[in-house]
Amino acid sequence: MNFAFSEEQDQLRDHVRKFLEAKSPESEVRRLMETTEGYDEAVWSQMAAELGLQSLHIPESYGGQGFTWVELGIVLEEMGRSLICTPYFSTVVLATSAIMNAGTDEQMAKFLPGIASGETIATLAFTEPNGKWDASGITMEAGGSGDSVTLSGEKMFVVDGHIAGLIVVVARQAGTTGEDGIGFYTVSGDAEGLTRTPLATMDQTRKQARLEFNNVAATPLGKPGSGWAALSKTLDQAAVGICNEMVGGAQYVLEESVQYAKDRVQFGRPIGSFQAIKHKCADMLLEVESAKSAAYYASWCAAEDNDELPVVASLAKAYCSDAYFHSAAENIQIHGGIGFTWEHDAHLYFKRAKSSEILLGDATYHRELLAQRIGI
Repeated sequence: MNFAFSEEQDQLRDHVRKFLEAKSPESEVRRLMETTEGYDEAVWSQMAAELGLQSLHIPESYGGQGFTWVELGIVLEEMGRSLICTPYFSTVVLATSAIMNAGTDEQMAKFLPGIASGETIATLAFTEPNGKWDASGITMEAGGSGDSVTLSGEKMFVVDGHIAGLIVVVARQAGTTGEDGIGFYTVSGDAEGLTRTPLATMDQTRKQARLEFNNVAATPLGKPGSGWAALSKTLDQAAVGICNEMVGGAQYVLEESVQYAKDRVQFGRPIGSFQAIKHKCADMLLEVESAKSAAYYASWCAAEDNDELPVVASLAKAYCSDAYFHSAAENIQIHGGIGFTWEHDAHLYFKRAKSSEILLGDATYHRELLAQRIGI
């Protein structure tokens, strides 16, 4: 394993960063936060046509480029740095991973090319009003048998669920409990009996929705009732993805803090010369660099489908969540009064740090999960 990125990977990072700097300045982030859709269709199309970001880690046989989670992690890191408002995480990380982990060859051939081309926006509907991230939280039951399945119930906090044209729903067969009977089902975004309601959340850079299913027709994805292994892997991969996002955001607020400490003069001296500010910046640097190590190693495990992935995913999610949130909070403190104002971008990163910490389970949940996975 090599922790250094290759020349091609560095070029990918440079190209993505330049694109995001042009397409996702702070003014555009704020504009899209106020919209219901939460993204720009033209930019979404450019991402697919010019950079091929939606197809990055999809196999070439299904219209993708065949890269790995290492390259995907680079893209997600840059997206976390820019706070770009797109349905990328829901489509490429959540839904695509679920389809690749659970779907048959025929189903992947049906769904993945549309995602790769940017034509399909997709998401994974997993969490329910109980807010649990484990198997016990899945209470929605799939009625019927074979390909004639209906879903009734409610899914909450579905990322981009209000705009997705393809929804991968996690439900269980009637009469099953725990990890038994869990399966994936695909539902069209305009299916009859489906009601989608955008949620007013703290972090509007990543839109979420409540989905209500009233006897909605669904199609099983893969073998019904045998989906817990695929779901667990999908959630571990998604944790890796959001860790790379958080690393990008943490690196940005670190750089912003250091630059402000150099520029801001108080009592005739840059505030960065004061010991208290020096210590804050030094602590942030240590946490961000350690978070990078955890996220990069997790990306490698995901790329290699390594047996360590479940352990490393939870370890990285716990550490990166704390590191990003602490760095975002310290960024506000270093900026002083201006950091608390709506006009400054510090609070945008603070809110993203908090929402990313909770999404897919917070640090406390993942520490407990890590302890279980290593047998403590």
